[in-house]
Amino acid sequence: MRIDKCLSGRRPVGFTLIELLVVIAIIAVLIALLLPAVQSAREAARRAQCTNNLKQLGLALANYESATNAYPQCYGQRAAWDPLNSYPTVGDSGWGNSSIHALVMPYMEGNPIYNSINFNIALSDNEDNGVQATAIGTRVNSFLCPSSGLPVGNLYCGSLNVPFPGNNYWGSIGPTVLPWGSATTVPGMFSTSCCGEPGQVGVSAVTDGTSNTIAFGEWKVGDFNSNQLSLQDVIDIMQNKVGNFGSWNNQQQSSMPAAGLPAFTTFLQTCQGAAPASTSGSNNWKTNKSMLGRDWAQGMLGHTLGTTLLPPNSPYYNCNMESWGGDFDAPSMINLSSFHPGGANVAFADGSVRFVKSSTAQNVIWSLGSKAGGEVLSADQY
Repeated sequence: MRIDKCLSGRRPVGFTLIELLVVIAIIAVLIALLLPAVQSAREAARRAQCTNNLKQLGLALANYESATNAYPQCYGQRAAWDPLNSYPTVGDSGWGNSSIHALVMPYMEGNPIYNSINFNIALSDNEDNGVQATAIGTRVNSFLCPSSGLPVGNLYCGSLNVPFPGNNYWGSIGPTVLPWGSATTVPGMFSTSCCGEPGQVGVSAVTDGTSNTIAFGEWKVGDFNSNQLSLQDVIDIMQNKVGNFGSWNNQQQSSMPAAGLPAFTTFLQTCQGAAPASTSGSNNWKTNKSMLGRDWAQGMLGHTLGTTLLPPNSPYYNCNMESWGGDFDAPSMINLSSFHPGGANVAFADGSVRFVKSSTAQNVIWSLGSKAGGEVLSADQY
């Protein structure tokens, strides 16, 4: 009886509802505390991979220059000055010809892709009738930042019928909207030289120093939706220039700081003002070009070339000055952007990779983009 009494007085085994709720609350607090750390660790890993990708591009560029005594330029015709004789001729300008990415492929273990390219035919998707599908439809992981998305829901035009491979890294034409001319007149590392114009320069032309000149930067791949406005869209203002800024044949009036801050500010305001209406109408694919970074093959702004006119992740929209609409083949401002908090990665001409902060001053970005501007910079300025 005494034993039965003791047993009957014991507390039932198990948790009360209050205890259970307390445990759940503690677990929820721990998850809330740990989740940002886990996400931060994942982003750090993605950013490290992005850095490695740009490092590969930068080293490939340096090795190309070492082998040929000149940096590659894109878009140009075959000419005697081309050390590799690798620039195809299409029409009178070479529209849609090979990109820097295609030309340095052998220097980053991309020989199979490089060998599948027919350099006698333009790498533009509209002109090759599918003969370049093996090459330009190939997704190259070294050209993709894991923090950015891939092109979605789109296929190449014509008969290719393959998804856009995507490209997050662009060669710099510097602080200008005008990509063509000789490589000596375009302020950045690369140009879209054409019509037999001597276009190649070697390391001696980079008088600002290869460690102070941006060769490649990153951008967010477009959202591929012309009905939706986003900062990675390229807004076509449907005019050839704004005032004198953007003059097709005048590099002085298309580059900063030569064009002058008032002219550039007016240009920015014009682009910003045109953005809200860019998504309306049945031809909004002309005014709201949402296919930024769709491929790595074409030597053209918006595909593989970009500008250093604004700091990373600027609140201003990218801008295109093509009065007939359509492609990107016109003066354009397409700047650094990324999903990395606080800035974007860039590869310098010496092969080093650094992180440029979004808070970097505008004139510093111009200086980093020019190869022979004579500016003196320190690393703490960006």
